[in-house]
Amino acid sequence: MGLADLSGITFPWDTLAELQAAARAHPGGMIDLSMGTPVDPTPAFVREALAGAADAPGYPTTAGTPLLRESVAEWFGRRRGVRGLEPDQVLPTVGSKELVGLLPSLLGVGPGDVVVHPEIAYPTYAVGAAAAGATALATDDVDAWAGRDDVRLVWVNSPANPHGRVLDVAELRRVVSAAREIGAVVVSDECYAELGWGRWAPGGERPGEDRGGVPSILDPRVCDNSHDGLLAAYSLSKQSNLAGYRAAFVAGDRALVGQLLARRKHLGLIVPAPVQAAMVAALGDDAHVVAQRRIYGARRRSLAGALEAAGLTVDHSEAGLYLWVRADAAWFAERGVLVAPGGLYGPAGDDHVRIALTATDAQIAEVVLRLTNS
Repeated sequence: MGLADLSGITFPWDTLAELQAAARAHPGGMIDLSMGTPVDPTPAFVREALAGAADAPGYPTTAGTPLLRESVAEWFGRRRGVRGLEPDQVLPTVGSKELVGLLPSLLGVGPGDVVVHPEIAYPTYAVGAAAAGATALATDDVDAWAGRDDVRLVWVNSPANPHGRVLDVAELRRVVSAAREIGAVVVSDECYAELGWGRWAPGGERPGEDRGGVPSILDPRVCDNSHDGLLAAYSLSKQSNLAGYRAAFVAGDRALVGQLLARRKHLGLIVPAPVQAAMVAALGDDAHVVAQRRIYGARRRSLAGALEAAGLTVDHSEAGLYLWVRADAAWFAERGVLVAPGGLYGPAGDDHVRIALTATDAQIAEVVLRLTNS
């Protein structure tokens, strides 16, 4: 069975031409806050690790080097409060988007099966279901799918893109319990986990504890010390400015990771050897993540203050690289600022826009001026 026909699905950012034209017409030019593309430098020590591994004439392993898998397992314990994760429960991926898009197919999900994803969500969850020939169900209500024997895969996204909501331990436990009752796999997309704000900020607290940090689906308080039927996906794009490296990984249920490994070997889905070395370096250093988080925190405070001064309301936005604002994207375009209309993430997002923090300090300062002087 091949991939389903996706020609009728429009790439969301291809729909922004009218807004882009309006924003570019501003006398000061357009400032793009529609995408979550990092703009700050990749840490020098990570670049050095990449360069140091550049002599790579042989094929890398799909499974990743033992050192990389060990580094991921250690990172989960140190940063996410996940105990007992072994290297063979880890698999590197070519960024996280390919994993999200291909995972239903790689897990054997197909026609007649249902893939659950959040009501307001990153579009690739639904695209991945369509590519596998499965049916996507957009809902945040566990009762809408609990007990259904056609549900094979349940996506969790916490912290969520676009609106930044975080699911607490009790909410995650409910998802896991309902999925286990019907034999469905739960996959948690956690790529913004190091960017929690307020009560979810790691701060001086250990992530995973009640007093701070975003809980993982693999957290023992969530999964009762069993990773069966559970996978957590993570990317270094945001925390380490490695979007251009396509550096990510998935971890959890040993049997599911083994299944993914076997199928990815046949498809040649391999993270390049120099990138694997760079990932080891990034995972072993917390200081650069703390520093980058401070940069985003300052930009977030500036933008939030300007939005409030303009009479706009920020909803959720408890974590991540975005502010979820009740507004019309055209209002921002008139001021030369391109933002993402909330409807790109589902009909329930139509009355909001997503504003990214991924712009330079100078650009953020200019946006603040445009919003407060309008």
